[in-house]
Amino acid sequence: MDDPAPPSPEVLAGPFRMPRQMLADQSYAGHASVHDESTAADLGLAGAPIEGPTHFSQFDPLLASLWGEDWFAHGWLSSHFQTMVVEGEEVQATVTVPAPGSTTVRVDAAKADGTPVLTGTASIDGDASATELAPRLASMRESPPGRLHILDRISVGQRGSGDETVTVGFDDDFGEMYPFSLTDKLAAITEPLDWYRSGADTPWGAPIVPIEMLSVLTNAGSRYAGFVARQPSIGLFIDLEVRLLGSPVLVGHAYRIDREVVALGESRRTESYWTLTTLTHDDTGVPTAQVLLHQGVFKDSYSGYPHEETA
Repeated sequence: MDDPAPPSPEVLAGPFRMPRQMLADQSYAGHASVHDESTAADLGLAGAPIEGPTHFSQFDPLLASLWGEDWFAHGWLSSHFQTMVVEGEEVQATVTVPAPGSTTVRVDAAKADGTPVLTGTASIDGDASATELAPRLASMRESPPGRLHILDRISVGQRGSGDETVTVGFDDDFGEMYPFSLTDKLAAITEPLDWYRSGADTPWGAPIVPIEMLSVLTNAGSRYAGFVARQPSIGLFIDLEVRLLGSPVLVGHAYRIDREVVALGESRRTESYWTLTTLTHDDTGVPTAQVLLHQGVFKDSYSGYPHEETA
């Protein structure tokens, strides 16, 4: 008798959503970003992309259906961005569960025409070696780039000042890098969950900051850490991983920010660097979340880039 076929993976699919552009007015180092229509056109892009982390929210209801409230306290979402999305395009999130009781699942997002937007993994306190970004980071560490021209002031092992803190209020301004407040984001977020709202009765005693916003918290002040590309140059997110360590990040609570550059890289179009940032609850001293971000800088955005030396 033939062996029985393994059970088919279960696929959870969310609704199509139209993510909103929140960074059209973003600026840094005195110039507009890739999220500006004119800047994006100068780089040969089809339009000004929506920030990649925006798509993380579409996974929250799907992953909460698997793991309940643990997803918001122990969730680990690791993703590689594949295609940029512009405002007006529809995106659907899917989760593929390989087997009952699995601790790691596949996550994907795609446009209505099937174009992939991102791919990755999600888990609850899962295996660090099984995340989407683990092999990508390992490969980059094993093959460091040669001479960098835009990121030459950044080095592996470089750390932030160690005295940064952040507290999120609903109406706080995140500055020129993120020209909106949490209230603004909640008015546009694709999944407006009750636990995000002011006065929310959550298991942790305060409203929670959406997972998609953790990259905002950790990146808004990154220029003060000395992780500075030569300017003028235009950056973008390539990979992003967010891990909660036992609690959500809570509105109105203070967190210390610790940063470290963990890898440098280079591709045909970009120079790039990876940072690992930890948010630690300022009162308890307990680490709450980690954000692993791989961001690149377009070579073509830096005047006089010596392409012949890196061809």
